[in-house]
Amino acid sequence: MDNMSVRPILEPATPVAGTTQPLKEGTILWDRYQLTEIVGQGGMGNVYRAEDLRLPGRLCAIKEVTPDTHLTVELREQAHQQFFQEASILAQLDHPNLPKVSDFFDENGRDYLVMDFVPGKDLKQLLDESREIGQQLDERIVISWSKQIIDALNYLHSRTPPVVHRDIKPSNIKLTPDNRIKLVDFGLVKLLAADEARTITVVQGRGTALYTPLEQYGGDSGHTDIRTDIYAFGATLYHLLTDYPPADAKARFLNPRTLRSPQQLNPDISSKVAEAILWGMEMHPDDRPQTIEQFAQALYGKITRPQPVAHGGVAQALRANWFLVLLALGLFFLAIALTIL
Repeated sequence: MDNMSVRPILEPATPVAGTTQPLKEGTILWDRYQLTEIVGQGGMGNVYRAEDLRLPGRLCAIKEVTPDTHLTVELREQAHQQFFQEASILAQLDHPNLPKVSDFFDENGRDYLVMDFVPGKDLKQLLDESREIGQQLDERIVISWSKQIIDALNYLHSRTPPVVHRDIKPSNIKLTPDNRIKLVDFGLVKLLAADEARTITVVQGRGTALYTPLEQYGGDSGHTDIRTDIYAFGATLYHLLTDYPPADAKARFLNPRTLRSPQQLNPDISSKVAEAILWGMEMHPDDRPQTIEQFAQALYGKITRPQPVAHGGVAQALRANWFLVLLALGLFFLAIALTIL
C-alpha cells in the first residue's frame, strides 16, 4: 500500500441546498481562467476547476467567495478589502504540502482565489474505499501521511504572524498520484494578530463540527490558535485509524464518555499513537500539546503526555469525576448507617 497508485479523479459535485448559484462551464474569469467543472459547493461560494488560458495545459482550482447578503454595504466593503489583504498573505506561502496560491481578484461582486489544482483522492475517499473492501487503514500508512501534514502545519504555525488552518479534516487532505500529501482548502485560514488576543479570518467560514474544538464554536468571536489545528488533526487521525467519526466537542462536554478510546474501536492501533490522539483532542487547549512538534513527538513515541492541568474549579472537577463522587457519598452514608445500627 506504500506504493499505492491513485488515479486523478474529479467527480461532479452534488448541489447543496442554500448554496450560491454556480457559474456555467466555459465561463472565462479575469480574461484568463476558463471554468471547466464545478468541484465543490458551499454556503460561502463554489470551487471550480479551470484552465489557465495564458499558460496552456495548466489547471487551477478557483475558490469563489460571495458577499454575505445580511451585511451592510459598508461591512461588505470591509470584508472585500480584508479578502484582498489576507489573500496576499496566502500567496506568499510556499510549501510542498500546500497548494500554491497564484492569483486573486474580484469580478461581478464576487471574490476569487486561484490555487494549483491538486489531482488525486482525499483521505475521506480512501477511508470509504477501505471500508467497502472490509479493511481499515494501516497505521504505518496513516503515520507516513501524518509526517507530511505535520511539516505543513509546522510551516504555517511558524509564519510571522502564525497561520492557523481551522478546518483540518480527511476531506481537506489529498493524496496525489505521486503519493504526496496536500493540505487543501484555505477557506478557514486565520492569521494570528500580533497581540495574540484575537485572530483575523481569511476567506470567512466555519469549521466542521466533528473535528472542531470547543473554543471554535464561538465563530469569529472565539479565540482560536495553533492548538485548534492540533485538536482537528488529532480528530482526523482518530477517524482515519478507527473508521469511526469522533464525538463532537459539544457532546463530549455534556458527557466525556462519548469519546471512546481509539484502541477500543481498533485494537491494532499502537498505545503511543492512541495516547497521542487523545492528548491532541483534550477539551481544554492548555491540556493539549502546545506545538505541532510536541504532538509529533508523542505520535512517534518519543515523549509521553504530562498530567492534565486543572481547570474550572470545583464544579468542573465534580462533573469530570462524578462516579468517584457518588461512590464516596455512598460509602459515607453506608458508614453512618452501620454506626447507627
